[in-house]
Amino acid sequence: MDNKLMRPVPERKRGQGVKFVYEILRDDILDLVLPPGSPIDEIQLAERLSMSRTPIREALVKLASEGLVTTLPNRSTMVSNIDFLNLHTFFDALSLMYRVTTRLAAENRTEEDLKIIRNHQVKFTKAVQAQDALTMIATNRDFHAAIAEAGKNPYYTGLFFRLLDEGRRILRIYYSSFDDQLPKRYVIEHDDMIAAIEAHDVATSDKLAAQHADQIVIQIQQFMARDRRRPIDL
Repeated sequence: MDNKLMRPVPERKRGQGVKFVYEILRDDILDLVLPPGSPIDEIQLAERLSMSRTPIREALVKLASEGLVTTLPNRSTMVSNIDFLNLHTFFDALSLMYRVTTRLAAENRTEEDLKIIRNHQVKFTKAVQAQDALTMIATNRDFHAAIAEAGKNPYYTGLFFRLLDEGRRILRIYYSSFDDQLPKRYVIEHDDMIAAIEAHDVATSDKLAAQHADQIVIQIQQFMARDRRRPIDL
């Protein structure tokens, strides 16, 4: 782990050691400052953060539970790789969960559910306007998680939460494809989904969720397929 690539360390509040380490590492991993496959040196990290290795190890356990880091047989830790070869299976599951949870939200939502969903949409919109990719990732996750909660099926909700968490680095690539300047029409997509859920319009909710998932998948596929070679004179 190259300390020269890391962000400046924010001030740590007393009694928040594990949370402090977790948030720093999570943000570095999600923003691809720590790329997939890079090692995490606990000793270097302890020196960088001026703290013992105990909260660092606890934070790494939490990150491992979210699929962001992997503990190897020799007990060393690395940033989890992104399985690009099988990414289509992730997209299949994610697209299905977008549709299922949004359909169920249209059927089962309450006024309190709508209030929570709208609140997350306000935060997401502000993040888009600020071109703050990490906040966009967090608030987008919370927006769709709130829709899943409104569907009232804990089995679907649990699976969708896992997919949303595992897909945060993929979403970082998605925002990067727009240079973090997400077009307004994609914010409007969220608003349209809220309107359909509010109206208990299951068919439209399903259609909008499918379209929302499709455009994310297509944008990522096109971004990854770009020819980034540079001509070199020999």
